[in-house]
This record gives sequence, C-alpha cells and structure tokens, in this order.
Amino acid sequence: MMDVIIIGGGVVGCGVARELSRYKLNIALLEKTDDISNGQSKANTAIIHGGYDAKPGTLKAKFNVLGNKMYDKVCEELDVPHKRNTSLVVSFGPDGHAELEKLLQQGIENGVPGLSIIGQDELRRREPNIGSTAYEALLVETGGIVCPYEMTQAYAENAAMNGVTFYRQAEVTGIEKVEGGWKVISKAGTFTAKAVVNCAGLYSDVINNMVSEDKISIVPRRGEYYIVDKKYADAFHASIFQLPTKMGKGILVTPTVDGTVLLGPTAEDIDDKADTRTTAEGLAKVLKFASLTWEHIPMRNFITTYSGLRAHCDRNDFVLGEAPDAPMFFNAAGVESPGLTSAPAIAQYLAEMIADKLSANKNENFNPIRKGIPKFREMNDEQRARAISINPDYAKVVCRCETVTEAEIREAIRRPVGARSVDGVKRRTRAGMGRCQAGFCTPRTVEILCEELHISPLEVTKFGGNSKYIESYLFEKGDNENA
Repeated sequence: MMDVIIIGGGVVGCGVARELSRYKLNIALLEKTDDISNGQSKANTAIIHGGYDAKPGTLKAKFNVLGNKMYDKVCEELDVPHKRNTSLVVSFGPDGHAELEKLLQQGIENGVPGLSIIGQDELRRREPNIGSTAYEALLVETGGIVCPYEMTQAYAENAAMNGVTFYRQAEVTGIEKVEGGWKVISKAGTFTAKAVVNCAGLYSDVINNMVSEDKISIVPRRGEYYIVDKKYADAFHASIFQLPTKMGKGILVTPTVDGTVLLGPTAEDIDDKADTRTTAEGLAKVLKFASLTWEHIPMRNFITTYSGLRAHCDRNDFVLGEAPDAPMFFNAAGVESPGLTSAPAIAQYLAEMIADKLSANKNENFNPIRKGIPKFREMNDEQRARAISINPDYAKVVCRCETVTEAEIREAIRRPVGARSVDGVKRRTRAGMGRCQAGFCTPRTVEILCEELHISPLEVTKFGGNSKYIESYLFEKGDNENA
C-alpha cells in the first residue's frame, strides 16, 4: 500500500506532489492524459493576482494572498520565469470610481499590500498606450505574470527528483474504501493508498462524488484569447484589467513572461468539459472590449487564438481539505482563478495536513532546487559558444521563430516527467509557439521524438490519444523505393 495517491497533474496536483516529497512518503500522481499541465494549467491568463478581487472570508481570498507572497521564493527554487509587473484595474469613466474604491477596501480587508487608486496622469505616465477613455485605475503593486505550464513542469520535475512516481494515461475510473485506506482504479492499473488527494480540475467533482455524499458540481467556464506577436512586447508594462463582473475579471490586456501579449478571456458557462473551441462570437467579444484598453490593436500581428476552461464550482469558492464523510480523502476542488496564484499555498496547506495525519517524518534528502532547460534564445554570444562546445546540438536550431535548438528539445524529452508529444515539447521549450505556429519545426520535432522514445512516426501525436500526425505510410519501408 502506498502512502498517498494524487489525482490530477495540473499546477495544484504537481505542487502537492512536490510539497509532499518533503516527507518520507511513498507517493504517486495519476494523470488522465498523456502529459501533465494538459488542462487549466496550460490555457489561462498566466497572472499572479494581488488578491483584491476575492470576497473577504473566502478560501479564494485567503489562499490568493498567501500564494502571492510565496511566488518569489518558489520561482527562484524551481527556476521558473516570473515578473512583478504590477496590475491595473482600469475605470473608463468617472462612474467607475465607487467600484474602484470598493475593490481597494476589499483588497485591504483581504490583506493585500501595495494598493492605491491612481488618476489619469499617473495612469498615462505608466501606460502611454492606454485607451483614450481610461479615467483612473486601482494599482496593484504585488501583481505579476508567470509561465503556468513551466511552473507545473517545474513542480513535477522537482517532485520526481525527490521520489514521486508519475503515471500518465491513468484516468481514474473508480475509488473504493478499503481497510487502512483507499483503492484507486485507473487505466494504468489499480493502486491502494492510505490517503488520496483530488486535484482533478474540471473533473474534481466527479472524483469527489465517487466517495462523498457531500456532493459538488463543477461547471466548465470557457475563456477565449488572442495572442499578439512579440514585436509588441513593450506595448504595455502592467497587466491591465477592466472593472470585473460577476462572470470574472473581465477582458484584459497583459504581457507574458515570454514576450507576447494576451487579450482575453471571455467567460461562458458551457456543458462539455472537453469543449475548448474558439468561436467567432467569443473572439469578437474579446476584440470589442480589449479595444477600450488598446484602441489600435495590431490585428495583422495575431499569432493564434486559444481557449481554456476554468473549473467553476457551484459553491463559488475553493473546496479544500478532508471530505467530511471520507477520512483520508482530501480535496483541492473548484480551483479556478485565482487558482494559479493560490497553488503554492494550497499545495503547502494540503501537504502539511496530510503529513500530519500520516505522522510522516521529514525527508532529510529533499532538494528544493530544480534548474530549467538552458534557453539558447536568452544566451549572449559567449554563452552560446560555450553551450555549443559542451553540446553540439545547441548549434542546430529547430524552431526559427523562437530560436529553440535540438539540444533543448532532446533535454525536454529526457527530463523527469518528460515530453511524449509535440505539444509536450512545445510547452517545455516553446518550439512551435512562434509566428509560424509550428509550420517549420514540426517535422524535425517528430523525428527527434522518434529517436528519443524509440517509436515509429506513426506513434507520434500532437497531444496524445488519437491526435496522430501520420496515419499510415504510402509505401512500406523497402517497397517501391524508386517510386
């Protein structure tokens, strides 16, 4: 029997795995898809929220503020890019002042430092490209940006370094109470453990409702986005929000740590937890509202569009901790925005609770440090020459748009919990994320995956499952070679 099984390989699940590995415990993480960071954690707004927006007294408010304070240390330990670029909540007219004051007081009540309302002059000094009707704004000095999928990968790698076992394509189909713990039935096998942690994101209600009469319901809330080319990286400094509504924090314009600019998201409650389509209506809404912030959006410089689904809980709050009628079954359910910001604090909270329940001893060999893959695009000429002298594969650029080398792609596959698909490579290296959207680099990426994983091109997928690039050969090897 294992000590702990974690269900779900998003930022919270991988964070819990890493924090639990601080203890002498036998831990496994089960992820239903072919890779970690395949759900909410790959498709969101990548914001480190200050904490002004959550209703005082909620778990969202508490863990947002706690998580925000942890980000600098966690990102330093895990070598994850992040930036305290500040946030601005903008009012586009004097009628919004009362709402800004309300957010200010709410933030103060939540314990958010560095909040103030700034007028038009200071707003335009900070953001010269802000829309002409922008009137004043709430300045959130603790606001920031981070790469969410790199954060998730870093958590997973560090957890694996410290002894956690990861199972992919391990969808959980049943959970049963057994003597001394739980039996977890999955497509990767059946496991028993003393404790189970539900970090299943959009499906956290399904997992909880397998074992508890304290039912919860998760509604997928779809948000659609545009990505703008890196040539506009300096258009805005802060993450610029508009006054929020009951459906979320509104359409925003924000730089990313990778130099692109995000516009979005919309907020649409849907029925299908796998429906990540973008729609003409949704994208038109993004442009309509984003143009208040950025009046001359460079529409000829969009790289791509995408959508993400948030796990909106019917309780309008996170569901955290031990289920009331299921001892040693722990939830991290309904973790929607500000879930990314809250993740470090949620992970620490649950890990400490579970370790205490299991009377676990500290792991004296725990190593909190994880180094990211060295990025050729960020090196100076001297550093590049040194990297190539050590590993000649650094001289082979595979992705021209993002200047990603063969060395980086191979390391992304070889690392603990490494890439197994083209999208897995993309999220670990940015190969395929540039202007041509993988039009140039995909064939070589497929070849490298075949070489590293010892598989046929027929087995390579975009994102696992049936997303194959090649269905069959026109000729079998050795047949009609001169055709």
